[in-house]
Amino acid sequence: MKNDRYSMSFTTGTLFYRESVRLATLFVDLKDWKIVRNTVLADNLLQARTQNTSKRVCQEIISRLKTLSVQELELLNKGTSQEQAYLLWLAICRRYTFIGDFAVEIIRERFISLKTDLSNEDFEAFIHKKSEWHSEIDAIQSSTRSKLRQVLFKMLREAELLTVNNTINAALLSPRLVQVIAHHQRQDLLFFPVFESDLQGFTA
Repeated sequence: MKNDRYSMSFTTGTLFYRESVRLATLFVDLKDWKIVRNTVLADNLLQARTQNTSKRVCQEIISRLKTLSVQELELLNKGTSQEQAYLLWLAICRRYTFIGDFAVEIIRERFISLKTDLSNEDFEAFIHKKSEWHSEIDAIQSSTRSKLRQVLFKMLREAELLTVNNTINAALLSPRLVQVIAHHQRQDLLFFPVFESDLQGFTA
C-alpha cells in the first residue's frame, strides 16, 4: 500500500482546459518549460488580474503538464476536445496521487461494479480510510476537506467523467489516446471509468 505523503494543494483551480491547451501548444513549439513560463508571464497570456495570480496558475498548470510525455502533449495540442479533457484529467491524476488513487479505487471500481452514482459520502469514506496511512490528511480542516471535494468533483465534471447529478460517465477513449497513454504507462488507463474489455486490441 502506498504511504508516500499526499500533496493536497489542488484547490488552486479545476481542469484549466483552455489555459492548459494553450500552454501545451507553446511547449510543443518552444520545447522548454522555463521559456513557456517566461512567455506566459511576460505577455499575461492567462489574462490574470494580478502577477501573483498569473504566477500561481501558471506554476500549477505546468506542474500538471510536466507529467505528460511528449507524445501525450502533442495529442493534447492537436486532439479533439474530448481527448484533451481526458489528457488533462490524466495529468491531474499523475500530479496528485490522492486524486489518482481516488480515480482508481473509487470511481473506476464503482463503475466496473455497475454502481455509477458518486456521493459526498464516497469521498468522505475514502479520505477517512486514507487518513489512517497519511497523517497529513488529519491536519486538514473540515472546511478545507469540503473544498477539496468540491474541486475534485468539478474537475470530474469538466472532464465529462461525472454528470451534474453525480453519475459516473464511461470514458470514451479513442484508440490513439489509449495507445499514447499505454505507450507511456499502461497502468494509467485505470484512472478512467472504462471496462478492461473495451481496451483490448488498442494497446498491443
